[in-house]
Amino acid sequence: MYKYLLFDLDGTLTDPGLGITNSVIYALNKFNIDVYDRSLLYKFIGPPLIDSFKMFYGFSDEQCKIAVQYYREYFKKQGIYENRLYDGITDLLMQLKEKGISLIVSTSKPESFAIDILQHFNLYGYFDFVTGATMNEHRNQKNDIIHYALENCKISQRSSAIMIGDRKYDIIGAKENGLDSVGVLFGYGSYDELKKAGATFIANKPMDILKYV
Repeated sequence: MYKYLLFDLDGTLTDPGLGITNSVIYALNKFNIDVYDRSLLYKFIGPPLIDSFKMFYGFSDEQCKIAVQYYREYFKKQGIYENRLYDGITDLLMQLKEKGISLIVSTSKPESFAIDILQHFNLYGYFDFVTGATMNEHRNQKNDIIHYALENCKISQRSSAIMIGDRKYDIIGAKENGLDSVGVLFGYGSYDELKKAGATFIANKPMDILKYV
């Protein structure tokens, strides 16, 4: 049904929970903010970091920029590898490539970090194109990242592509670009969040994605 599959990274291909929350904790500690419940920081997984610091901690624009710098200070040295590959992802990607489907990564994570993670887990070779956020925050909203991927891969027939992700940002970004979407429940979004956002399909585990594509 689909010739092109766009995948989110965090919460879809890998579980980055430990590395992301450790990086957020490191940044918040620089502002003398202590975190006693790591699970409260899972909401940072998905949206752009600069938006999250503003939304969840009321930071000013300048504080957000500084917080993101602190976050990246920890993340690029250690947090990037405090990550794990979801069970079944490699088999899923292998089967999709065998069917001749083009695979793309569209993530709100900075592009250079995304490439490092994909290479670390030996996934990079499965993808025809990888796009993420820019370090200067010029391109950090999910709809813009998806649009950038579609334009660069010359995908003009939107019905031939589908976005796969675990948060509402993936689903909304897909809709804004005229794409169908698969919301995955093994990441950090709930069934209600994904359905309310308008997910075309819902997958409980990675191999369920095969049923829809």
